[in-house]
Amino acid sequence: MRALLLAALAAFATPVLADPVTLFAAPMDDDGRVTLGELFEGAGSASGVVVATRTGPTVVLDAGLLQAAARQSGLVWSNPQGLRRVIVRQGVSSGGASAASPAAAARRGQTVEVLTYARSLAAGEVVQPEDVVWTTVQAHQAAGAGPQDAETVIGLSARRALRAGTPVAIRDLTAPQVIARNDMVQVSFIADGVTLTVTGRATRDAAAGEPLPVLNLQSGRTIDAVAVGPGEAVTGPGAAAARANPSLFASR
Repeated sequence: MRALLLAALAAFATPVLADPVTLFAAPMDDDGRVTLGELFEGAGSASGVVVATRTGPTVVLDAGLLQAAARQSGLVWSNPQGLRRVIVRQGVSSGGASAASPAAAARRGQTVEVLTYARSLAAGEVVQPEDVVWTTVQAHQAAGAGPQDAETVIGLSARRALRAGTPVAIRDLTAPQVIARNDMVQVSFIADGVTLTVTGRATRDAAAGEPLPVLNLQSGRTIDAVAVGPGEAVTGPGAAAARANPSLFASR
């Protein structure tokens, strides 16, 4: 896959006028050869350019390499969502049209494609790109509100043991734990360009962005903080921002 993307860059090394394109919400290909026309709306004359091959139910493309390959073919994809990966699944490309909802399909006795686990996951394991695949199931077996994009679940961890073949449900996943109860945690207070730190003990497990009470071993007082990374938490004015985007505060 990566080799094909790099080959596409080399084959179209001559600069051309670039046209803006939009990534389809649920890219699909029907023959195992993933083209720019199956990925982007408005690909025009570059529609037939092959950028990857799919040998299984899905293929995961590096968004940066895809963006570069598109540009070398005269297309500009701004990646407004900041995607790191683009997942293409097997199916008849329909210009980005959405499939019928599981509920609607169930009423008609149809089958639907849902995201399922390619292997069994233990509680706490983090979902990797190869751990989820699109599978055709009877509509009544589909989770009522299953994710429509694999990108939304990659990087999350299993709340409980999950069996291979089970439809993916958001309720079964959570942000991965970065701090365990009794871990020593460095808590930072950040305000007006000044940072003060203190080390304490975590009183509970926490994922990045979750509230975390930390016991200050010197004063015996509990600090209300927000976990931002392994052994790191933030308190004070930055806590609210850390809950929304903990990566901004990790390893500062």
